[in-house]
Formats: sequence, C-alpha cells, structure tokens
Amino acid sequence: MQTFSEGACDAVVIGAGHAGCEAALALARTGLKTVMLTLNLDSIGFMPCNPSVGGTAKGHLVREIDALGGEMGVCADKCALQYRMLNEGKGAAVQSLRAQVDKNKYHTEMKRTLEHTENLRIVQGEAKEILVENGSVCGVLTQYGGIFPCRAVVVATGVYLGARTITGEVVAESGPNGFARATLLTENLLALGFSVRRFKTGTPARLDGRTVNFSALTAQPGENTYPFSFLSRAVPKKQTPCHLAYTNAATHRVILENLDRAPLYNGQISSTGPRYCPSIETKVVRFSDKERHQLFLEPEGADTTEVYVQGLSTSLPHDLQKAMYRTVEGLENADIVRYAYAIEYDCIDSLDLLPTLEFKKVGGLYTAGQINGTSGYEEAAAQGLVAGLNASLKLRGLPPLILRRDEAYIGVLIDDLVTKGTDEPYRMMTSRAEYRLVLRQDNADLRLTEIGYKCGLVTAKRYKRYQIRKKMRQETLAALEAKADTKTASALAEKHGFPPLTAGVTYADLLRRGIPLDEVRAAFHILENVPRDVLLTSETEIKYAGYLKRSAEEIERAKKMEEKPLPPDLDYETIEGLRLEAREKLNRVKPLNFGQAERISGVSPADIAVLMVYLTLKK
Repeated sequence: MQTFSEGACDAVVIGAGHAGCEAALALARTGLKTVMLTLNLDSIGFMPCNPSVGGTAKGHLVREIDALGGEMGVCADKCALQYRMLNEGKGAAVQSLRAQVDKNKYHTEMKRTLEHTENLRIVQGEAKEILVENGSVCGVLTQYGGIFPCRAVVVATGVYLGARTITGEVVAESGPNGFARATLLTENLLALGFSVRRFKTGTPARLDGRTVNFSALTAQPGENTYPFSFLSRAVPKKQTPCHLAYTNAATHRVILENLDRAPLYNGQISSTGPRYCPSIETKVVRFSDKERHQLFLEPEGADTTEVYVQGLSTSLPHDLQKAMYRTVEGLENADIVRYAYAIEYDCIDSLDLLPTLEFKKVGGLYTAGQINGTSGYEEAAAQGLVAGLNASLKLRGLPPLILRRDEAYIGVLIDDLVTKGTDEPYRMMTSRAEYRLVLRQDNADLRLTEIGYKCGLVTAKRYKRYQIRKKMRQETLAALEAKADTKTASALAEKHGFPPLTAGVTYADLLRRGIPLDEVRAAFHILENVPRDVLLTSETEIKYAGYLKRSAEEIERAKKMEEKPLPPDLDYETIEGLRLEAREKLNRVKPLNFGQAERISGVSPADIAVLMVYLTLKK
C-alpha cells in the first residue's frame, strides 16, 4: 500500500466515544494541534446503551470532569430531559445526580462542540498501526495508508476493537448499534507489548413508546435539583417522566425454559461480563428466589418514540425476546424497534499503565475508556480527560496530573485500574472511595477547579465562576456562625423535640442539631439570595464537621506513605523476605510509592515492612 502524509500534528486521539471526546478537547483546548480519528462521524459522542448521564458514583465523576474543565456535564445539561438525585435519603456522601438525556441531541451537541474547537481536526478512518521510534510514539498509520506524524497518541476505541454482537444463534462481526467495528489495531497493540483480553457487555431492546401502556406503570417525575455543570444555571422546569415496571413469574419462566438457547448459558459467550450490570438471564438464574426485578422505561429522546428498558438487557434470540418483553405488565402489546444484543470486544490489562494512563513500554502512548477494562460513559470520559490532559502536559514539558484517592473519584478510578487491575468490566461505586464524605459531588469544583486551571484546561470564565462560588460559600459559612435570636431559636428547637435553648446559640448550632437549613432560613429570614447548591455545600460541611475532621486526619496519614517514593527500576525479585506473590505483584505494577504499593492486591503489611527495611539499609 502506498503511504502518504496526512499532515503533522502534536497528538492523535483514536476513537470518538466519551473518552475520545474528552481526550481530544483536553489536548486541543490546551493549545496542541490534535487529530481525532474515528470510524464514523455519526458515532461521535454516541450512547449505545442507556440514554442517561450520571447515577450512583457516576454523577460524582461527571461533576469532577466538569470541575476540571471537561465537556460531559455541559453537554448533558444542554440535552437533559429529566434530573433526579439518587440516594437522597442516605446522606450527602452517597447522593448522586442522574439525568435522562436526549441521546441524538447529545451526539449532535458534542459533535458541534468538537467541530468548533480550535486546534482540532476530525477525520473519518480506521487506525491500523501506532508508529514507534526509539521507544516513543512518532505517528499513526490509517487503513488507507495515511500517516499522521505526532508525538502522542490516546487510544480510546471503546467496545469497537474486534467487536462482535451476539443475539441468540446469530453472531455479527459488528460494533454497537450496527456501526462498523475496528479490526486492525489489536495485532499492533499486542506487538507493542500490551496484554489483551476479551470483555463483554450488553444492552436491552428499545420499544415503540406508542405501543406501551404507560397507565399500567408507575411514573417517575423529574426533580428540581441542580445541574451537572457549574457553568449551567438551573435544571429545566418541565421534565419528561420515566416509568417503573417489573418482571414476573411469566418473564422468568420464558428465560428458565430456554436456557439452552441463551448464549450466556450454552457456551456461545465465554468472555467476562459486568458483574454489577448483569443481563436479565443472569439475574433470574443467580437470584432464583427473587419474585421480580425492577425495570425502568426511559425515553431515548424528545424527537423519537423509542423507549429504553433498563434492567432487561439480554442476548436471547429475537423470538424469545419478544415473548419475554410481552410478559411484563404494561408491555403486553409492545413492539420492539431495536432488539437487544450482547457485544464482545478487545481490551487491555490496565496494569500495563502508569497512573498517568501512559503505557509503560512506549512513551507518549495513552489509553482511556473501555479499552482499559471499564464500563460506563462517565468512567470513560473521566479517563479520556486525564489521558488527554497528561499527554498535553507531557508535550508542554509540565508535571503530570495524578489525582490522589483523597482528591477525586477520578483518582480512585485510575488508582484502582493501575494498582489493582480488573478482571471484569470495572464500574465506579461510592463504596470504592474510602474518603467519600470528602469527595462529595457538591464540592467537586472546590476540590478540582484550581487544579484544572493550573493545567491550562479550565477557562478564565469557568475560573471566575468558581471564585465567586467559593467566596459565597465562605460568606455563607461565616453567616451561619452568627448568633441567632434566642426566642426564635428555642421555638424552632422545641418544634423538633429539643429543650429550650439558652442565649448564644448560632444558626450553625441549629443545623448540628439536625434542623434543616431551609427551616432555619425561613425562621430567621437569612441567606435568602444564596444559590441552592452553595447552601447545600455549606449545610453539609457544618453538619458533618466532626467526620470531615477525622477524614482529614486519615488523609494526612495516608499522604505520608504517598510521599515515600519507590525506585521505578527496583527488581523486587532480589529482595529477600518478600513473599513470592508480593514479588510478582510488585514487579508487575512497579508502584511509584509506598502508598500505591500497600494497595496492591497480594501485598501484605509485612511485605511493606520488609520493603521499608530493605530501602533503609540500602541507603
């Protein structure tokens, strides 16, 4: 094949899903000439699975992406059909924002943003080979012979790499939603030294909303909460409802009587699927004592009648899908417009990566998103932003961005991937974050916007908005420490079952007793013009002050371990006293410091003690 130059650039991003979009924007917005290479321009920012952004722990990621200067939250707010705050009754640490979005509009808006970004060129084509010279990236070769000379590459291929879809007995060499798959890059990744494995995910059917009996279902209206982006003003007053439905004994019977035709159980699918988002076949078999499973019917967009059925993901044949869906109350006459399928794809072992998401064996080569073994739009976008920003920082000769576990959910996500690895599609959950009370979604800008500004990604407009909000929070906290009128305070306290109060009580004291801030504001006519999100952050910090202080002390102790570096070229096989498993795991990960070393699965406190003694004696 005749090769030719497509024109030099600083960086190439391979893929235009949620990881690729954030990576390309991070590079271009920080002044680097960037090329985004995608199989199909119609799949930019596409949502092949659920038409939503956010959710438990995922909402935290979206707000952190936004605080760092990313685009997902901004785009989601432009396209949102409905907002809900999940886990609202479980405390501030685990509350997570989720929005139904118009998936076609999201694609259009993200594509428009990319097309109008300075320094960014979008090209339709397939990457065939990442070119390497002297151990570092020097270009990308396309299937058509075009070469993009560059100094950095971000691989964000999503589920397209070596993809095949499975529906019953039918297997198609295809990417999601009928899009073409990528076939050429896997062999190159193996040659470069990556470890490649096969993972699986899936999606439910889409129904024609005109054939759904919504009156038999439970409506779930939207809520008047705050938006994802700190740049967005408010959520829309008019929101589109979702609906609740349930499987039943008849649904389960269709599945259990036809397991011989289920690819997950007849040996047709052997790759690893997501444990926390299983197919309906898996749920019915694994939880055989459960009489029903909850389903959510979600609108795909404002300009379509398509309805997504969350919770009913399957790879059963079409005839069984039709029979199964119609057993659900409200769906007795429902027509399927897009049948469900499972999809298998190639991904890498994330232990091959540094905490910057750079490949250990090739300089300037980064990976992000589902190729790293994760699942979910939000996890992908978070990695894309970090990979793109780190590639930019490296090319600009600046220190890398490595977020700690106490700084961001993004830090937890990446540390888990590069320190512990994953043997199944990784999903972010609040339980993975040991400092989750510190890492609340309401304070994401207070934690991260300064960092994004120093990296050059946060714009002056965003930074000014952050400074205003930060000042308002400080003023609100100060105002709440003022003394309250004793008579009014006592009446409010007695209303909530407390004894009369003595003089000197502050508004903050009332909050610490569990009295809601909204009632305090109404009783004393204070803070009437303060935005709701600022009020929520202030109230949380006062109510949980003791727990936050304890977390801060734990974080300081953990930092001391992070500040003790380990030699990157240390051969752990030579250290006597380390257990064999510890030697193997430490050599595999090559931790940057003692903090990362002690988080490696298979490395015990005793191993850490041996390591400390060894390095002390070696000095």
